Amino acid sequence: MQHVQNFHGLPVLTVPPYTPATLLPDAASVAWRLQAGPYITDEDAEVCWERFTSTVELEEVRALVLGYGMDNVSWLTDLSSRLTGLEAVFLGDIEYEEAMISSIDRSDLAPLLEAFPGLRELAVRGGDGLAFPVTGHAGLRALRIESGGLPPKAAESIAAADLPALERLELWLGDDWYGGGTTVGQLAPLLAGARKPALRHLGLQNSPIQDELAAAVASAAVVPQLTSLSLAMGTLSDEGAEALLHGQPLTHLKELDLSHHYLSDEMMLRIWRALEPAGVRVNLRGKQERDEEEWEDDDEDGASGRYIAVAE
Repeated sequence: MQHVQNFHGLPVLTVPPYTPATLLPDAASVAWRLQAGPYITDEDAEVCWERFTSTVELEEVRALVLGYGMDNVSWLTDLSSRLTGLEAVFLGDIEYEEAMISSIDRSDLAPLLEAFPGLRELAVRGGDGLAFPVTGHAGLRALRIESGGLPPKAAESIAAADLPALERLELWLGDDWYGGGTTVGQLAPLLAGARKPALRHLGLQNSPIQDELAAAVASAAVVPQLTSLSLAMGTLSDEGAEALLHGQPLTHLKELDLSHHYLSDEMMLRIWRALEPAGVRVNLRGKQERDEEEWEDDDEDGASGRYIAVAE
């Protein structure tokens, strides 16, 4: 995990300490990043927030990136009457050196979405405690949840939510050891193509059941409306890839991301031959090797010797 450098099409600017308002850039020209805490700066989070809100023209702010110590949803909702131009929020722009992704606490995202009906993009890092009891949001166009363990109930709620403007959805489902465990059945409304008619990019990533997801995607009604699909970061093996090759055509896609996989060389060649001539950009980088010690015990304990890209 690294700090984002660009967000919502804007360069990220970390709020500089003690800078006069006259020396700050135009409020709408950057994504403002706030961070605080003992590992970041000597400044308290409340002081940093107060300094930002008193020196930057909040009505012009388009994007906020909240880092370590600053991703307090209530601070945003309390200022919704002034943050009238806010289009994008990144909660938890925290590097691994600051906190492991599995230890980043989250909460109910409903108040944030309710307070900002004009929000177009929401990115969240961390899934511990995350909830998404939202029946719908008319304006949201992009939603990304980066997690080592996305709570299944949250994933189920996202799958069922009415998000008519949503064009990009990326879910890092994660491992059940870290709070994950989402099943294919819980994603059924999403895979059926319901409630998200504008969806063009779907990422079901970082999952220990990547083969099951690939098999479900192979016949999912949502696929024909997509222009790009990602099953990256997980435990995809030849079994899941075989299901994709024998499922519905994927030649309409512009991009298929299968990076961080456990495919054989033969299977990678088959995928490339099936899709590259049709103009599909196929990402097969990051071939992983199984843990042979665990693989030998597969019949005994069910271990596959395969690992997702991001867990703890």
